[in-house]
Amino acid sequence: MAGGNEGRGSLLVALLLLVLLEVYTFTFSEAKKSAEDDTKPSWAKKDIRDYSDADLERLLDQWDEDEEPLPEDELPEHLRPQPKMTFDPDNIGDPESLLKMSKKGRTLMMFVQVKDELDPDRAEEVTKLWQGALYNNHIQAERYMVDQRRAIFMFKDGAQAWDAKDFLVQQKEVKECSIENKIYHGHLTPEGKKELKEAKAKKSQEKKKKKKKEEL
Repeated sequence: MAGGNEGRGSLLVALLLLVLLEVYTFTFSEAKKSAEDDTKPSWAKKDIRDYSDADLERLLDQWDEDEEPLPEDELPEHLRPQPKMTFDPDNIGDPESLLKMSKKGRTLMMFVQVKDELDPDRAEEVTKLWQGALYNNHIQAERYMVDQRRAIFMFKDGAQAWDAKDFLVQQKEVKECSIENKIYHGHLTPEGKKELKEAKAKKSQEKKKKKKKEEL
């Protein structure tokens, strides 16, 4: 009989301790919550259903403050820092190189026009082949047909557009490429052949000037 009383007594003590622990935990939790509530601004204590537009703006601002900053390449394009441009004396007089540097990491479109003798199906086929060839050379571009013989190539890294242009103007089916409103004719068009001849003559003249300057 004594053993039974002792057992019940131990059980009662254990239950009492458990109750006291629960009361302590609840009291501590409520005190902590109360302390946190005291530090909150008045708008944050409202029921969310009673929030005004201004309260919601404050809440969004607070969330933004709590979030870790995104890496530069994951930021929206308008929030990314401008690409760093290093001064190269050799690029003086070469606006295309400077423009290419300024478009590094920026989205850029290039329009590609195929020759008029190509039918729409062939135009679709060759532009798709060119997209694959660029991809194999580590130049990534999205392609969209905007007309029967006209496509847009969209580059996430705009600096790659000029590398793609150098490849495309050599293709026999290309009539012209356009980047930033500047037209580059296909090398096998009458306009392209004329431009190549002029560029070659200009380059030869610059070499002669440079050589003469070095001799002085």
